[in-house]
Amino acid sequence: QVQLVESGGGLVQPGGSLRLSCVVSGTIFSSNFMGWYRQAPGNQRKLVARITSDGTTFYVDSVKGRFTISRDNAKSTMYLQMNSLKPEDTAVYYCNRFPIFDSWGQGTQVTVSS
Repeated sequence: QVQLVESGGGLVQPGGSLRLSCVVSGTIFSSNFMGWYRQAPGNQRKLVARITSDGTTFYVDSVKGRFTISRDNAKSTMYLQMNSLKPEDTAVYYCNRFPIFDSWGQGTQVTVSS
């Protein structure tokens, strides 16, 4: 089975930065398309960014210029560098493969508040 373990969340002030990590096991990571998703209180889980096996990236408009998705195939790890964080970014962040998803992991909580 594929296991997804997110980490790196925490409490930060507006304008601060965090780097999230997603460690993937149980699959050939370098062959996978990967994505970051988030779920805020009272909302559905939504796509934030995705990256293909060859490094092509996509971002939703709300995070363009602030977030950077990347991957280290040697470490089977995907990252989300989040800068200039806003209170609206507060959510539980999850990683997964696409277009076929695995079971969701526990996610990592990001809270942006002064």
